Amino acid sequence: MDAGTLECADNFRDGAPVTRLLDQYGPGFAALTGAELTEAIGASEGRSLLAEIDASAAPLFKDTANAEIAAAFGADLICLNHVGIGDWESLGRGLENVQPQPEGFTGLGRLLGRPVGLNLEPDIDAVPEPFRATTDNARAAAAAGASFVFMTANPGRAAGLDDVVAAVQIVRNSVPELCCWAGKMHHAGAEEPLGRESVARLVAAGAHGVLVPLPGTVPGISEDRARAMVDEARSSGALAIGTIGTSQEGADDDTLRRLALTAKRIGVDLHHLGDAGLGGMASPESLYAYSIAVRGIRHTWNRMARGTRASWPGKE
Repeated sequence: MDAGTLECADNFRDGAPVTRLLDQYGPGFAALTGAELTEAIGASEGRSLLAEIDASAAPLFKDTANAEIAAAFGADLICLNHVGIGDWESLGRGLENVQPQPEGFTGLGRLLGRPVGLNLEPDIDAVPEPFRATTDNARAAAAAGASFVFMTANPGRAAGLDDVVAAVQIVRNSVPELCCWAGKMHHAGAEEPLGRESVARLVAAGAHGVLVPLPGTVPGISEDRARAMVDEARSSGALAIGTIGTSQEGADDDTLRRLALTAKRIGVDLHHLGDAGLGGMASPESLYAYSIAVRGIRHTWNRMARGTRASWPGKE
């Protein structure tokens, strides 16, 4: 992908127009991955929303998955945190009464009508082995139908940028076709400068998108610095992913709207809301307020109205 690809709403791939993420739904949307997913996000001009869900947390409501709630309140993509590779039962928490049971990321994605991915973390001692970005784990996630992988680190891991870069290289070498978005949404217990250089290193390692902590979330990330990080990612042909990973996903709606408009000003392609709100996800009100701020009622209500289970065809 060249540096200018993400600048145009009417993207073309091999002579054919790219359908914006905003306009996609159903099983085809849920199955997006690789270059198609990256380009669909880029074509949406900063109006794509990703909700992170803690897969280990109990559902907010009985018989309803937290991922369903996030999708119902406007999330375009779902990223699952704390998914132990091979422990796919955690993907169905809250869906026990759904028949047939969704299997793996493919099944959950088809149920929700959304692309579903997961967090992987650097292969270091502080990270439990099932969560690590190893060759076997990356291949297992791809085989189970993950649409993308977030390469980052949870709080207190003491993972540095070198560790994240190494993890990106492992994933890209193991499953080249899998979308790999990487970076630090907080310091993760290892404080270090984040800026253009860190973005360039991640892109050079093979990341298709780079995480940029939104100004007002991580101390010291000013709007000028964040904009420089976004510019570096986009000029390299990668997505710029604005992140809220410092528990402010559980803040009041006015704070979420301010963060959302800041993200628009600095030019991010994809908006991430973390899992440190109520019950292992951003509150539904926060998701809704953020979505309205970045893309208005039209696209928010369209995404909500297309339903979380409407595209679920069951087993073929």
